[in-house]
Amino acid sequence: MTLLDEAQAGQLAEFFSALSDPSRVRIIGALLEGETNVGALADLVGISESAVSHQLRTLRQMRLVRARRQGREIFYILDDAHVADIFRRSLDHIKHD
Repeated sequence: MTLLDEAQAGQLAEFFSALSDPSRVRIIGALLEGETNVGALADLVGISESAVSHQLRTLRQMRLVRARRQGREIFYILDDAHVADIFRRSLDHIKHD
């Protein structure tokens, strides 16, 4: 049995709350393919660049994505393999019969 203390339970709940928005979930899904910029993410997800930027800010604060600047552009990628693994496992779970 895994018994969590209050801090761990709060952090885990906060992590899952970051996945509670369909736009953020779609952005994470798009980033599974690799690093990309806001404009490309907006095209892939079908929402405005402003909305993507807003959601990316939340995902960065939750340490689910990280940013890299190249000249005037900022590129985003999933923070680490754990994020991709949790996303893929969750997707497998909802597709499971």
